[in-house]
Amino acid sequence: MTELRPVGTVYFVGAGPGDPGLLTLRGRACLRKADVVLFDHLANPVLLDHAAPGAERIYVGRRGRGAYRPQEEINRLILEKAREGKCVVRLKGGDPFVFGRGGEEAEVVAEARIPFEVVPGVTSAVAVPAYAGIPVTHRTLASTVAFITGHEDPAKNGTALEWPRLASADGTLVFVMGVMQLPMIVSRLIEEGKSRETPVAVIRWGTYAGQRTVTGTLGTIAAQAAAAGMRPPAVVVVGEVVRLRERLNWFETRPLFGKRVLVTRAGSQAAELSDRIRAYGGDPVECPAIAFRPPDDWTDVDDAIQHLPTFDWTVFTSVNGVRALMRRLGAKGLDARALAGTRVCCIGPRTADEVRAFGIVADLTAATYRAEGLIEAMQNAGVAGRRVLIARAAEAREVLPDTLARLGAHVRVAKVYRAVPPPMERERVRQLFADHAIDVVMFASSSTVRNFSQLFDGAADLKKNLNGTIIASIGPITARTIRDVGLDVHVTAARHTIPEMVQSLVRYVTRDAAAS
Repeated sequence: MTELRPVGTVYFVGAGPGDPGLLTLRGRACLRKADVVLFDHLANPVLLDHAAPGAERIYVGRRGRGAYRPQEEINRLILEKAREGKCVVRLKGGDPFVFGRGGEEAEVVAEARIPFEVVPGVTSAVAVPAYAGIPVTHRTLASTVAFITGHEDPAKNGTALEWPRLASADGTLVFVMGVMQLPMIVSRLIEEGKSRETPVAVIRWGTYAGQRTVTGTLGTIAAQAAAAGMRPPAVVVVGEVVRLRERLNWFETRPLFGKRVLVTRAGSQAAELSDRIRAYGGDPVECPAIAFRPPDDWTDVDDAIQHLPTFDWTVFTSVNGVRALMRRLGAKGLDARALAGTRVCCIGPRTADEVRAFGIVADLTAATYRAEGLIEAMQNAGVAGRRVLIARAAEAREVLPDTLARLGAHVRVAKVYRAVPPPMERERVRQLFADHAIDVVMFASSSTVRNFSQLFDGAADLKKNLNGTIIASIGPITARTIRDVGLDVHVTAARHTIPEMVQSLVRYVTRDAAAS
């Protein structure tokens, strides 16, 4: 009897045009359950973070100078992985069925009788013009829109495009993958009678922080685009709606637009900062310079947990301390009720929010979000003779426990986690700075500063590579460490929080732009 082999499912998922926020909820759900992800050049690599850590990731896009992995090989990979019983996501830029080869790939899967699903994506033909401030339709300017490929199948005999009809259309023409054929496109449209004064926009890397837009007319745009070095990927928009860009250009006017920002926070915490950078138009590049690990030995922490009812105060100096202690309580078969007999003090509102997530309302929150602020708050609350437990990192400064002890408190430190240097891609990071591809580096702790500096060969090498780069710090302690390693500090958050650090950067960049 022949053994039946399990067959997986293939999901053709539209990745959208580039901005990771434009991935659909269904697309994200498919990525989360994928065993294998085959992704294109135009699919933002950030989207791969939605896949499980153990998922296989296979790049099937460009290689070298414009060469492509053969379509037959891509088809073979899809079938091979699905026949192994795996959940396969074919992640394609934009929408899989709009000027990609999603239809061809789906035909192959259907012919093999493998279950599949198509998850539409936000097509670049609509999204890229929108991010350039150009609506593809408008009640008074364009009642129709035509999406046209600028790169037809070279195996065709002649062109399938009806140039006379395209030239006579009153609506909007959107050419996808057309920038390399731009001289031919404008020439054919003019030859067929379209006015040379018709507005045109060429938008490169649309929806990314590096988006560039060149506008002109049919008579001028080819020369303008060539002079500006406009190359693929780009979308070309032809029609009166291009005139609306002057009033509707919302994306390229954001304060951090065009800025690439290196985010050094731990991978588990980088999303909050990256999302805020994107909200202001910046392009975050995540490079975790710190990772959080459990203690090598839980004995001391477990003993502190056993004696929790004897402490008058439990002090949390970070979100990580809250999470680490609560995880350990869970491992010991306990929960937030173990803290019922102790008052809780937090270093700032973000840490207090984390405590609240476990059903605990902080009794005290420091007014300034560093150890000195905690000391002031605790002193005002009266700690002399009180038993205080501090849940913190093993590597933290000793100023908090030492000072509280001098104020008469009986202090015990529970080192509930370790902050350690993670594996870092030294050559990749150095190359980013060698290519002047980073505009801003943001540091949210002294540990990230020290770990990041180890990627370079001493203070002189660090300073040389980061010359001209804006350095942002979450607060004065981190700023002091930045100076200690030999760098200047341009931005320091007045209130030591992630939102305030980003706001401070925005104010700095805005002032700098106004001054120039």
